[in-house]
Amino acid sequence: MRALLVVNPAATTTSARVRDVISTALASDLKLEVATTEYRGHARDLARKAVEGGEIELVVSLGGDGTVNEVVNGLLHHGPNPDSLPQLAVVPGGSTNVFARALGLPNDAVEATGALLDALRAGSSRTVGLGLVSGTPGTEDEGVPERWFTFCAGLGFDAGVVGRVEQQRELGKRSTHALYLRQVARQFVADPNRRSGTITLERPDGEPVTGLSTAIICNAAPWTYLGNRPIYASPDASFDTALDLLGIRKMSALSGTRYAAQLLRSTPERGPRGKHTVALHDLTDFTLQSQAPLPFQVDGDHLGLRMSATFTGVRRALRVIV
Repeated sequence: MRALLVVNPAATTTSARVRDVISTALASDLKLEVATTEYRGHARDLARKAVEGGEIELVVSLGGDGTVNEVVNGLLHHGPNPDSLPQLAVVPGGSTNVFARALGLPNDAVEATGALLDALRAGSSRTVGLGLVSGTPGTEDEGVPERWFTFCAGLGFDAGVVGRVEQQRELGKRSTHALYLRQVARQFVADPNRRSGTITLERPDGEPVTGLSTAIICNAAPWTYLGNRPIYASPDASFDTALDLLGIRKMSALSGTRYAAQLLRSTPERGPRGKHTVALHDLTDFTLQSQAPLPFQVDGDHLGLRMSATFTGVRRALRVIV
């Protein structure tokens, strides 16, 4: 099998030596090409060229969730077709690795490589559904390019936290869970919309949901991890269904503390609940519109401020080696 290994040299938890070990191990079973990313978006470009070249059967992402997202967007540049596109494999090398862990892969890069080789030898794979977000027709965001996401997107509070974490990383801070928690606290203090929501959810087959201060869109469960603890915003979310949404209308100091505690105690059976929460399951098409520009993120990548976004849940979008 001809394969392309896309390596992010800035991946948080893998050294050059570990990357060499992984590429050597994969080359023992695959006709392997190795490409190292050199700029933001390079992994997307490499995966797109692999599709258009027509010879690569498997693209392996070695990096964090951002690298996976770029590879997926490259593979799906011309649209989803799991029967004709190269398959995807993931070796986790980031700080959190939500997509890989949601697939059931080990969080250690070397162990995950062993699991990948076992799956290749056994011919083990699965198709996964993905999320697609685009600009909303008739709004100022209409021309925003489409973006696929593997496990989550967010408009409002959680995206503001992601933006703050990215700012700290640009200043040289290491991405840690302690850094993330500090930015949660700072975003809570600074967020002007947490007490009075500006977001409206519109869907073809339901009444509008108004007054949301934040919206978290999940394509998988868990939503994220705090160390080894899985956090479930939408426990029913799955790679086999469309998209789930958790919306929160109001976050006072008391209710915000309660929701944080519920997230920390969340399980595959129970996520955050309360009179100011909205939980929706298996949404195929919907739009979020805000009265004010809000932070927006996709798979942990902060994309600036948006006033609207249209979401589509696409079942059977891509085949993944597991």
